Amino acid sequence: MTKIIALTNQKGGVGKTTTAVNLAACLAALDKRVLLVDLDPQGHATMGSGIDKHELDGSVLEVLLEGRRASEVILDCPDAGYALLPGNGDLTAAEVDLLDRDGRERCLGEALGSVAASYDVVIIDCPPSLNMLTVNALTAADGVLIPLQCEFYALEGLSALLDTVEQIQASVNPSLEVFGIVRTMYDARNSLTRDVSKQLSQYFGDTLLKATIPRNVRVAEAPSHGLPVTKYARLSRGSQAHRVLAKELIRRLSL
Repeated sequence: MTKIIALTNQKGGVGKTTTAVNLAACLAALDKRVLLVDLDPQGHATMGSGIDKHELDGSVLEVLLEGRRASEVILDCPDAGYALLPGNGDLTAAEVDLLDRDGRERCLGEALGSVAASYDVVIIDCPPSLNMLTVNALTAADGVLIPLQCEFYALEGLSALLDTVEQIQASVNPSLEVFGIVRTMYDARNSLTRDVSKQLSQYFGDTLLKATIPRNVRVAEAPSHGLPVTKYARLSRGSQAHRVLAKELIRRLSL
């Protein structure tokens, strides 16, 4: 059965898109059929998958607002190993236009309904804000994966995000779960990192995933080559960490 996972955190710069791209690649390498949905107007997941966001024949915007079938827009990313529903700056318009639509929070879920069964996992890379695009992702998803940098302000933002998840559960998606919190840009040598990590463990228990994603130069370099780090630098620490994350999610979600 398909699992739809929304990767979201309204705080930018926490490695959300990097996690989405590399998790998709690692799951695909483990023989899972994966669709990555780029719902972020920055289009970084599209570029990181080797697709030029400026030369798209179709994007998720047309699927959301113009009734175009998702199957007509989905692209194969052979180097990365997964399929992609691409996005770019045009999605900025969707944030506004969706507000005037009936059933506006369900547009993405309805669009994915015709294609989701073709995949084992659908990963949605959300924008770094709690806007209508993110609400669409949370309404369509079975669960949320939250990338989190271990710093003080991250904890404050996490509280706001979890409040939003509860609101979505109470209104449009009662089955929405928090699949896990993954610590990104992790440096165990840093005392603040260790302190915040300890707080997360005490408060969230098993919701905090064991896998951590370290700061790693190869991870930062990979998007400029249009590749996941697992393809760009297969033996790097960052690549290995994302494989560990993928395997943990497979066990946790029975993928």
